[in-house]
This record gives sequence, C-alpha cells and structure tokens, in this order.
Amino acid sequence: METSSNHLYENLGKLFYAVSASDKVVRDEEFDALHKLVYTHWLVMDDIQDDFGTDAAYQIEVVFEWLKEQELDAETCFNDFAYFKSQHESLFNAKIDRTIWRTVIAIADAFHGKNKAEREMLAKIKVLLME
Repeated sequence: METSSNHLYENLGKLFYAVSASDKVVRDEEFDALHKLVYTHWLVMDDIQDDFGTDAAYQIEVVFEWLKEQELDAETCFNDFAYFKSQHESLFNAKIDRTIWRTVIAIADAFHGKNKAEREMLAKIKVLLME
C-alpha cells in the first residue's frame, strides 16, 4: 500500500503539472499555489513516508519541478495520471477527489484566472474524477 501511495503522489505531481502546463507556460504563481496546498492539505492526508524518510506528499512538488525542467507536454502527463487512476481506483475516495479538485482549481486560478487551455484541462479532470 505504501508503494502505491508513493506512486499516487508522483502521479498527482503529473496531474498538477498538466494543469499548469496546459497553456504551454508554467508560472511561478502556479507552483506557489501548489506548494501552499501541499503544505495545508496533502501533507496531512496520511503519514506515508518516501524512501528517504520524508513525507511522501512532497513527491507532488518534486515531480512537478522535474517535469517543468523536462518541459513535458501537459497531455502526456494527464494521460499518465488517467492511466494510473484506472489501475489504482482503490487509492481514490471522495476526500482525495475533493482535494485534487481544490488543488487543480487553485493552480488554474493562480495567474489571472483560468484561460481556455486550463478550462479544457479542468473539464477533462472533472470527467476523470467522476468516473
């Protein structure tokens, strides 16, 4: 279970990056919004630790930053998350889904509100969370 939970946080990093990168520009304000929610919501979600003994929820930020450096495209990251979710439905519940939604909205709103690309990505995420 812990390994799957660690992978959950890694894949959440991909999803949150997908929202930020959906308009082809990843802004510091978007990462700042993510950081705030990792600290206030994701770190208290459970007490799972990564291989280094730190809270596994920090993997969200680590993966996000790595993807930014690699300049991966949003669609690939979204598809990776969607596949992970389809293979690990047991990791998802109403609380996780609400926190995911709260996080993606905060990221999209972080820089002058939601643009068209972000709204389209949010619509895809909403459908995915409702499945």
